Amino acid sequence: MSVSQSSEIPLLAGGFITLDTVKAKTNTFYRRTKIICTIGPACWEVPQLETLIEAGMNVARLNFSHGTHEGHGAVLQRVRKAAENKRKNVAIMLDTKGPEIRSGFFANDAKKIDLVKGETLILTTDYHFKGNAQKLACSYGALATSVTQGQKILVADGSLVLTVLTIDVPAGEVSCRIENNASIGERKNMNLPGVVVELPTFTDKDVDDIVNFGIKHKVDFIAASFVRKGSDVSNLRQLLAENGGQDIKIICKIENQEGLENYAEILQATDGIMVARGDLGMEIPPQKVFLAQKRMIREANLAGKPVITATQMMESMIQNPRPTRAECSDVANAVLDGSDCVMLSGETANGPYFEQAVQVMARTCCEAENSRNYNALYMAVRTSVLVRFGRLTATESLASSAVKTAIDVNAALVVVLSETGKTVRYVSKFNPGCPIVCLTPSESVARQSGGLFKGVHAYKVDNLKDNAELARETGIEAVRAGVAKSGDLMVIVSGMLYGEPANNQVRVERIAEIPEGAELPLPRLVSFVFQDNTQ
Repeated sequence: MSVSQSSEIPLLAGGFITLDTVKAKTNTFYRRTKIICTIGPACWEVPQLETLIEAGMNVARLNFSHGTHEGHGAVLQRVRKAAENKRKNVAIMLDTKGPEIRSGFFANDAKKIDLVKGETLILTTDYHFKGNAQKLACSYGALATSVTQGQKILVADGSLVLTVLTIDVPAGEVSCRIENNASIGERKNMNLPGVVVELPTFTDKDVDDIVNFGIKHKVDFIAASFVRKGSDVSNLRQLLAENGGQDIKIICKIENQEGLENYAEILQATDGIMVARGDLGMEIPPQKVFLAQKRMIREANLAGKPVITATQMMESMIQNPRPTRAECSDVANAVLDGSDCVMLSGETANGPYFEQAVQVMARTCCEAENSRNYNALYMAVRTSVLVRFGRLTATESLASSAVKTAIDVNAALVVVLSETGKTVRYVSKFNPGCPIVCLTPSESVARQSGGLFKGVHAYKVDNLKDNAELARETGIEAVRAGVAKSGDLMVIVSGMLYGEPANNQVRVERIAEIPEGAELPLPRLVSFVFQDNTQ
């Protein structure tokens, strides 16, 4: 049994759910949780990308485990064209391939080999060896000095399990018992659970992808694969700064036990976290993954850094037009855990039902969001931060005050004027129940804030001076967009310091009537297109 997420006193969960709740249509107009879509052959043309944007895509992920710079560059340009056509901010995420261990090639041009339970398979670190059902090459040169007798080795996403029997270090060979019947192809991924592997976090390919594609094309996020310690983040940040990519945000993918053990230092150094459950489920027992997920999400929530839950969220929709009930529950639980963002992989990249996958994910997120008591959630976050750190930072205190004010006056929206996105990130941390509007003069900040920060809708403006005028225009656009009504209250986070914009004040204003004959859009807002109301 679980405790209610919607009550201010301890009660069993689910007390607010009625038959009408179950039968009511899902309204995704106020969706807070963001959605990342992996772009692939199924959806990479402009009309298809526009469909994804309409369905709810906030970030387009380019998976650099596959493809070329030329191919990814063409996709990136089409994403930006589709976003321009829809007048929406869509961020670009470059997901690095990262270090990997793979099995080798086969002899006699074989496409696959059949392995039989109970037989012995020798793994050799001679990667030029052409393998068969008795002996197979492994790309990891330190295999023989890294594993121990009795240890498990997982191949092809765990479809083949091996147990180490004997180790011949001089020969670079490891003899293993085959634990299950399996047919595998060439160059399959291999996992060594619990082993601290001696591989660089960023390979030469990763560096080339980051410098000669990511920075060149001004992507918004780098999703760094297999981050294992805080120094990995520092090294990546230095690489970005030295090559003109200092504005790109770093998302660390936690995919192994070493990353879990060093999570605190990684979280402190990074801009965001991805709970990458695929490889993580190979590295730790699968029944422990949900615990690691909850721990990582909670710590990221306390730090006020966006956290993404990824892998197999709607996996069955690669083939089917409807998800399983377990998949919907997985998405909903990720939202209730505190995820800022959920991610689709093969569901959008390779499946014919990419639109339906985004739509059902958006609807599921909204149902989970609507089950929360945001007053209690605000208090829980604030109290947890005080218990952990003993105090709030100045920016956190400002953001906390803004959210508490929005709750107290039942504000229709919180408006944050932000140069860098830091203040709006903290406002998102404290979870107001109403939309957060971020106004920024930076296109990259608009894409990044609107792409990952929970509940944030970001728009580019000419500058942040005369914030009273900006607030008035935002209120009018909110009324036009159907987000608010004339006369509603809005909380504004803004300010000036020595004549320059600086967030040092919170105020409440009433949204004005729309002046007759007002321009559309109003002059200082590039656009105010709220997300679509998909049923």
